[in-house]
Amino acid sequence: MPELIVTNFNRNFTGVSATAAGVLRQQVPRYDLRLAGHPLPGCPAPVTRAAALRLSRRPAPGRPFVIWHVRRNTEMRTALWARDVLRRPVRIVFTSAAQRRHSALPRWLIARMDAVIATTEAAAGFVPNVQAVVPHGVDAELITPAADRAAAWAATGHPGQRGIATIGRIRPEKGTDRFVAAMLRLLPDHPGVTALVIGRAAKGDRPFLADLRARIDAAGLSQRILFPGEVAPDALPGLLQGLSAVVQLPRYEGYGMAPLEGMAAGVPFVATEAGSYRSFAQGGRCGTIVPGDDAAAAAGAVDALLSDPAAHARMATAARRAAETRFSVAAEAEGIAAVYEALWAHG
Repeated sequence: MPELIVTNFNRNFTGVSATAAGVLRQQVPRYDLRLAGHPLPGCPAPVTRAAALRLSRRPAPGRPFVIWHVRRNTEMRTALWARDVLRRPVRIVFTSAAQRRHSALPRWLIARMDAVIATTEAAAGFVPNVQAVVPHGVDAELITPAADRAAAWAATGHPGQRGIATIGRIRPEKGTDRFVAAMLRLLPDHPGVTALVIGRAAKGDRPFLADLRARIDAAGLSQRILFPGEVAPDALPGLLQGLSAVVQLPRYEGYGMAPLEGMAAGVPFVATEAGSYRSFAQGGRCGTIVPGDDAAAAAGAVDALLSDPAAHARMATAARRAAETRFSVAAEAEGIAAVYEALWAHG
């Protein structure tokens, strides 16, 4: 019987999936664990929900119960079914990144968790029973800087000599329109730069995407602002290595891993003050924070990065160092382990 069950009930690979996968890879040598639900890159093959419930009938030797670590509403519901309906020896840990009040159903579910881990102090203010604040970390062994950034960009197959990108779902909340507005200002002055919008639009956001494409076409930049869709998890490190900047301009973000993943690849960023972006910026050493609805400011910040190779190199070095030392997934896994051990110690 396993000590730990980590759930992933979303078949799509999201930011939540990426953070769960990074931690799980760190946990494999430490715990007898199972991944339940859908596969995660670099992680053990998953078991089904039904199998996870069966595996929770008895705790592992030396443990008073099985810990279920959940991150989504559907996962909380299944874990509660195991603990409260089937009466399995289960305790439930939930990770919360949201920096706003949850709606009614998540609030009801979260209130029934045995322990909550918040990713920031701000997130901790919106949930009960917080046992620890543990920031998400990045796997700086999986994502590394390129020996030759220009060659790494050429290897992506995208046009131009340099690339910048925004990464995430294409929708207003993620600020995709802000990115496009900034690129419409920036690119005419940087003819060798290509901008990528990495992600997909859900059905309800397709009119939003169509409007963005129309604005780009009207500006004559449809060959330089590209929409390649989602990038497979195993291809993302290579893409990041080729970028000269990551640009994230959301209206809301719970945590926001894209700048941190870029930092691991030695890529500076430009971002709004959302999620944990200001902490990532490290006082401007790793990234630049700009006002939300100011396309000129965002374009100017990217222009400053692209136009000063020495400053870019300093920020790239600082970004990589911060990813390794201040925002590592190993540190996240240690913080989570302390919560598990405290639960087991109290029986």
